[in-house]
Amino acid sequence: MDLFQAIILGIIEGLTEFLPVSSTGHLIIGSALLGLDPNDPFVQLFNVSIQLGTILSVVVLYFRRFFRSMNFYYKLAIAVIPAVVLGILFNKQIDKFLGSVAIVAVMLVVGGIFLLFIEKIFKTPVHDDSDNISYKSAFKIGIWQCLAMVPGVSRSAASIIGGLQQKLTKKAAAEFSFFLAVPTMFGATSKKLYDYFTDSSLQLTPHDWQMLGVGNVVGFIVAIVAIKSFITFVSKNGFRAFGVYRIIVGMVILALLLSGQSLQMM
Repeated sequence: MDLFQAIILGIIEGLTEFLPVSSTGHLIIGSALLGLDPNDPFVQLFNVSIQLGTILSVVVLYFRRFFRSMNFYYKLAIAVIPAVVLGILFNKQIDKFLGSVAIVAVMLVVGGIFLLFIEKIFKTPVHDDSDNISYKSAFKIGIWQCLAMVPGVSRSAASIIGGLQQKLTKKAAAEFSFFLAVPTMFGATSKKLYDYFTDSSLQLTPHDWQMLGVGNVVGFIVAIVAIKSFITFVSKNGFRAFGVYRIIVGMVILALLLSGQSLQMM
């Protein structure tokens, strides 16, 4: 991986992590387009570990919310339990999917269709503040988030849909999705780093560390802009545009795959 590739993937991560378009799916596609092997251990490590930068962007932007009350932490802890349990049980199976561009394309289309109608399905929000949800609702949102273990589903989309299903407004559902990303992504990144470093056949070179640093810094900066823009856009326009985008991208990728063309353009 070179500097240009690290910067581009950092931009992709920062732009897509908190949007309902699947950051993992875009990173897999982006890696392939940049001539990287999505199944390469370091590429997979890079695509997961640069989430640390985007995690930090949430903490910086919502710093005061993280010190409002202990109930906030209890609800996040409860919401992350389903992902922790399933992540431990199916870690190897999940890793097998991480390099599949075909699965990403299909799930982009399926999720996009769902986003087209999501606001008609869940149209009676009650809570405008995610702090007002119950522990039971937090756990249910955590279950929804587990759908994102399939590449292309989108952790953000799954948890936002879960929030809407639990009567949160669009803004509150998006914000709770941001908060839930912190423990979820930190756990996933820590697990990936642990697996990598306990594999005696894999070692990070100084160059690899530099690329990880670049990816995280770029992801952090871009994510701050993306989060602010996303909240404003969703509050006014909803999720339909993201559904259309997902369908278009997914269909284009599927068309390329079905025509026998390789995504490794470089």
